[in-house]
Amino acid sequence: MLKVSNIAVSLDEKDYAKVIANTLNIRKSQVKNVKIAKKAVDARRKNKVHFNMGFTFEYVDEDQLLKTHSKQVSKVKEYHYDKLTPNNQTIMVVGSGPAGLFCAYNLARSGQKVILIEQGKCVDERKKDIDTYLETGKLNTQSNVQFGEGGAGTFSDGKLTTGIKDYRKQFVLNTFYEHGASEDILYLNKPHLGTDVLINVVKNIRKDIEKCGDVRFETKLVDIIIEDNQLKEVVLENNEGTYKEKVDQLVLAIGHSARKTYEMLYQKQLEISQKAFAVGMRIEHSQEFINKNQYGKFYDHPALKAADYKLAVHTSQKRGVYTFCMCPGGYVMNAASEEKRLVVNGMSNYKRDNKYANSAILVNVTPNDFGSSHPLAGMYFQRKLEEKAFELGGSDYSIPVQRVEDYLENKETSLKRVKNANLNALLPEILNINLKEGLLLMNNKINGFTSDATLLGVESRSSAPIRFYRDDNMESNIKGIYPIGVGAGYAGGIMSSAIDGLKCSEVLLKGER
Repeated sequence: MLKVSNIAVSLDEKDYAKVIANTLNIRKSQVKNVKIAKKAVDARRKNKVHFNMGFTFEYVDEDQLLKTHSKQVSKVKEYHYDKLTPNNQTIMVVGSGPAGLFCAYNLARSGQKVILIEQGKCVDERKKDIDTYLETGKLNTQSNVQFGEGGAGTFSDGKLTTGIKDYRKQFVLNTFYEHGASEDILYLNKPHLGTDVLINVVKNIRKDIEKCGDVRFETKLVDIIIEDNQLKEVVLENNEGTYKEKVDQLVLAIGHSARKTYEMLYQKQLEISQKAFAVGMRIEHSQEFINKNQYGKFYDHPALKAADYKLAVHTSQKRGVYTFCMCPGGYVMNAASEEKRLVVNGMSNYKRDNKYANSAILVNVTPNDFGSSHPLAGMYFQRKLEEKAFELGGSDYSIPVQRVEDYLENKETSLKRVKNANLNALLPEILNINLKEGLLLMNNKINGFTSDATLLGVESRSSAPIRFYRDDNMESNIKGIYPIGVGAGYAGGIMSSAIDGLKCSEVLLKGER
């Protein structure tokens, strides 16, 4: 099997064997079993939008073709991610987001005894609770957009992009595909799963974990027993009460919204430090506007899916303002998880076929903004913003919204069927100043970006406000405890979290990553 890369392919071309034959100057009839290996939209020139693609294929004389086209053609290498060797220890993983899910999955597929606990509900019951909340405003603080099977990423766009280079990425993609994701995640340049698909994927992964492991929903870690700086027992709480359990190793994949757990772990002397993060709002445009800007005259071509964008600027005050988790054809989600606090997030289904696009617009904040040296000061900073968002939304969990142009001019908005608010009252003034400047700078990159657009607030949980200490083998200052993923301050999305979980599973069974 051979691979050829970096071929410009027109939007209307579907005969990929012909494309390969023309590129390599060989007979089409000798090109067999063509599969897409890579596919990305190249829209740098709006008058010539096309795909940049790579393919795997078979050829009658592969060795000869490798000699004559050594710069274009390569041999396909088989991918292997070996199973680990189990031991007789009991490992507990706390949290079923991508970090915890992949840590537990890799342990279970290796035959290791593992217990996966999740304070929220299984994904089907979780979706019912979310639907009830969105319809009635009745919030379940243990089962919502942040908490439950699959973690916060389940009710998002399901992006699988990451800037890190790691051989484990292919295993993550393969695992998602084998458990129900679309095959295109294996070759798209910007793969995504979509919430509607993720719901079944995480459920299927969990079923495989259950073949060797124990998965417990509605079970919360409420305390840890430590002796001589070593984990001895954990204290768990479920619907029947509180109980203790002996575990040898505890993996904390608790997510960035597990604030009560943060506070408990701080009291137990786990080493925690402040971390810079970012806050802001969601901005919503029509998807047609984004498509026209990104694809030009090809904006409605059937071969092109909903366009995305990624923007980053620096203000005159040296603050970074950037877009994050852009959701083409998506929805702004009411993602509250605490009473009388409101937060928003973005979500897309697999087809990304909603007529609106949304993205977070974030401003960098540093510990200097927190007003305290307390390790959890960033978390308390987030809470204040979310309390203000709840108040601006009418104190009934309605999302406060404002037209971008009115936000920039600090005047009232009048929109129908939403809770109008002046979002200048939401963020500290220093952040408002930088966010406004950032929006205007982005408008220079996408003409009309600040016109006919809506802001919704507050986006405060793009990443964790803290970082747990861990050594080179991912162990905390307390022996036997391993903090991982976004909530520990070591990842930034589904893919990087899943990889962090895999690394931790390797440490637990091999002693190294």
